Amino acid sequence: MRGKGPILIVTHDYPDPDALAAACALQHLILVKTNQEATIAFGGAVNRSENRVMVRELEIRFVSLAEIDLKTFNVICMVDTQPGTGNNSLPSDCPIDLVIDHHPLQGLTEASRWVDVRPDYGASATILFEYLKTQGGKLATKLATILFYAIASETQNLGRDWNRADREAYLSLVPLSNNRILHEITRPKSPRAYFSCFASGLRNARIYHDLLVFNLYDIEYPEIVAEIADFLLQIEGVKIILGIGRYGGEGVLSMRTSSPDLHAGKLIQSIVAGLGTAGGHGMTAGGQIRPMPASLADQQAVEKRLVERLLDQLKLLWVEPETLIAN
Repeated sequence: MRGKGPILIVTHDYPDPDALAAACALQHLILVKTNQEATIAFGGAVNRSENRVMVRELEIRFVSLAEIDLKTFNVICMVDTQPGTGNNSLPSDCPIDLVIDHHPLQGLTEASRWVDVRPDYGASATILFEYLKTQGGKLATKLATILFYAIASETQNLGRDWNRADREAYLSLVPLSNNRILHEITRPKSPRAYFSCFASGLRNARIYHDLLVFNLYDIEYPEIVAEIADFLLQIEGVKIILGIGRYGGEGVLSMRTSSPDLHAGKLIQSIVAGLGTAGGHGMTAGGQIRPMPASLADQQAVEKRLVERLLDQLKLLWVEPETLIAN
């Protein structure tokens, strides 16, 4: 990258802490090694309360992809996402110079000049932490805090989809992190509409065997589907969650499981085949359906189709579902 000129770092459209941390770490590494400022960008927005607090407290700077001209950048990097995954807004014909990610390798990624994809890692932040560690420099408190929180949130404090490298990074970053900022991030204030959405998810939740499916229908921001899926996985007797919502004319899917043997990433790819794109890990996955119909009846039909496919993949017979909460 040295001497190449303007550098762009792209994450997925609605970045979670892992995507933001990986982008900030790469931005810092580029500055230290080449003395060049890199720009962080994505196509969507930061909506989740915890993530907004993190951006504010840790002073993360970014721009919208819609506001920049890609032709002005001589180097384009991607972190925590890959070309052709469907969760980022980069044009499919845009050449990518560098990809660092912890999701399964995508075919288009191999055309990039530098590829470091490690599906066995729990977080992209862990990969970038190792990059920074090899440079021997000290990590500033704010960068250490965002890297720690990214690994903690992505692996649920080393409770899911983690490996030895994630654990070593987690333990190394604990004493370097700012506890006050971590407290602010993990206990954010949320608007009333947030709790209304949670209530909708609970009312609409249906249980088939040990599978729970909820549909939020039209939502104000896409991250809420994954947030509610994480919450509902606490229900006794439920091993797998499928959450559905509609945002911007697209379907938003989130899958969670307490059993890594089920491999959520492969499951969700099988049920959205022909309808959209998806991917993930052993216990967490997400996907998009394009387009998602606007009418309530049509959205319910899509839900039924997804449930039938999922039950088939799980080798479970169709049953009339039980409601989670009596209406």
